[in-house]
Amino acid sequence: MSAIKLLATMLSVGLFLAASESPGGERPLLEITADTVLDPNTTYGGIVVMTAGVTVDGRGALVLGGDAGDPKDFTGTGIRAAGVSGVTLKNVRVRGFERGLHVSDAEGWTIEGCDFSDNFHDPRFGWGDNGRRGGILLERVTSSRIVGNRANRVWDGCVLVASDDNELLDNDFSHASNTCLSLWTACRNTIAGNVLSHGIRIDPGEVHARDSTGVLVESGSNDNRFTGNDCTYGGDGIFIRVLNGWVSTGNVFEGNDCSHANNNCIEAWSPRNRWIRNKANGGSYGFWLGASDQNVLVENEACGNGHPDGPHNSPHLPDGGHAGIVFMFGPSSHTVLRGNVCRDNHGAGIAAIGDLAAEGVWKAFHWIVEDNLLEGNRWGIYLHHADMVDLAGNRFADNSVADIHDAGDVTGLRRHAAVAAPPEAILAGPTSVRSGQPVRFDAAGSRSPTAAPLSYRWQIDGEVFPDASSVETTFTRPGFHRVALTVEAGGRSDLAWRDLYVVDDAAEVGSEWPSGMVTPPGWSAEDPASTVRFTVDTDTRLVGEASLRADVDPYGGGRVTLRHRLAEGPRPLPPGARVVAWIAARNPNVPAWEDGNPLLTLTDGAGRTMTLAPSRDLLAAPSTTESREGWLRIEAPISGGDGWVRSGEALAEAASIGLGFDSWGAPPLVIRIDGLHIAPAPGPGSAD
Repeated sequence: MSAIKLLATMLSVGLFLAASESPGGERPLLEITADTVLDPNTTYGGIVVMTAGVTVDGRGALVLGGDAGDPKDFTGTGIRAAGVSGVTLKNVRVRGFERGLHVSDAEGWTIEGCDFSDNFHDPRFGWGDNGRRGGILLERVTSSRIVGNRANRVWDGCVLVASDDNELLDNDFSHASNTCLSLWTACRNTIAGNVLSHGIRIDPGEVHARDSTGVLVESGSNDNRFTGNDCTYGGDGIFIRVLNGWVSTGNVFEGNDCSHANNNCIEAWSPRNRWIRNKANGGSYGFWLGASDQNVLVENEACGNGHPDGPHNSPHLPDGGHAGIVFMFGPSSHTVLRGNVCRDNHGAGIAAIGDLAAEGVWKAFHWIVEDNLLEGNRWGIYLHHADMVDLAGNRFADNSVADIHDAGDVTGLRRHAAVAAPPEAILAGPTSVRSGQPVRFDAAGSRSPTAAPLSYRWQIDGEVFPDASSVETTFTRPGFHRVALTVEAGGRSDLAWRDLYVVDDAAEVGSEWPSGMVTPPGWSAEDPASTVRFTVDTDTRLVGEASLRADVDPYGGGRVTLRHRLAEGPRPLPPGARVVAWIAARNPNVPAWEDGNPLLTLTDGAGRTMTLAPSRDLLAAPSTTESREGWLRIEAPISGGDGWVRSGEALAEAASIGLGFDSWGAPPLVIRIDGLHIAPAPGPGSAD
């Protein structure tokens, strides 16, 4: 094509700038309002996309911020767009900025063939967060494609914040000083074929890698699919982090290579994620899964971890031991491991470890471990404070200490001679029930793939029930209860469960209203620095037909008290009475709660006040891990005790009840309250 024809083509699709800088030597800043082709011989100072639906083809042109100095001092954004959808950005290079690309509040973008390397980078930064900086930052961006891009030698290669239903394919975001890819409240994204390796920040001789990782998933990033990504040589390979109690669930990780991590090839602290045919070899641990209930691991490799001549941080098993797969320092209820290969680990192949600090207060509970290869480890399977574990079809060879090791307090262990394919456990039953109300759980719909008969193994709150396809029981103690079912046929097993909430059989106040009511009466907020919007929530509820929802936005950062004035007037507080409520709270701040939560304040008709403070922060350290994503029941005696400290003069009546919440930071808070009531003193022989 002639030069004249090329120029005409460029002009026909929008803006064309010649290969020269602006007067005074300043690089040009472009405001894009139409399809644009950049001049590859021009160095630009920045781009702002102003109009939806345009295409920007860089043809290799450079957008340059700082061209000298320390990358941690870079400022500004190379390419930015806000509220502009349907944009195609391709073939542009951006470096020398705090952020290479920042898109917010948009949908339908295509970002293809761009290079956002050599922007903000800080390998010497210590522990903690250092802002969302580096290559690509997408905030509230949906239904977009990010394909074939690069972002190397940056703080974060790519960050998705509240960005859903996107595709990230065949990008290279490797060699990052914090994360190669980070997800925060980002859901249903497809992440496939990317290079997310060398996400690590570590000094020579340093033991840990300061939470740097190839992939970081946190704060309600649900239902994403990660397939075929290279996550090797990170601080961690993949890390599902829960620093604020907001778990990430429903994610599927398949065929990713997370090997050679300094710390853990895969580390996770969230329930209900699936790990299929991933590689987790040559790290300190292959899989470290703490507080990871209801996880499923199928056909993964976890080999050669924890050796003294390689990464071997945090040897928590005996004699300086590590593990290929370990569940430790957090509950692991309803866990399935099938067909995994755990070979040559400096410690255990598979380790199921319950509560060490309090000697078995909680256990690694309700596991199926089948068809795994456990070879050349010190222990093939290591069990400590574990209950209701079914083993079948596992192959053992050359484990130097034991194939199956009982380190103490192991109950309900069964070993089966496996001769058939696994059955399918199907459990029908409620997720909530009133105290004292009979309830039935039915597994009759479970299926066996062969003629082998089914057997049923039930356990509810430690009570073992007879072998039958259903059980009936009555719960007298309000609170959270675990229902566990294992179905066995031909030596193989499958499991199912119910997270059951038993609610009080009492009339609630302040969280039950006539159908159709939107704004609940009687509620107010006590914090002049915060704004609280109260609504009736009929979607997320536990007791009755509705709960109270309080959106605290903006939140002032101090104690905000949600107060309900009793509509019927002051209510007597007899000796032994208790304030009861169910709470479901979401706090996106890291860390989340501070200074004791919830703080209860009761006032009488004369305005006198009494305070009940929990002896530990019940939101920061709930009684069950399931409360992080579900409901937490509180029960505070008005006289104090049982984990509550009373301040102020004892009241004879209550005209209002306040629940106070305090966070370390000041993000918007979402707080739900249900089942609020004043309960009488427990009667003689009461299960309470």
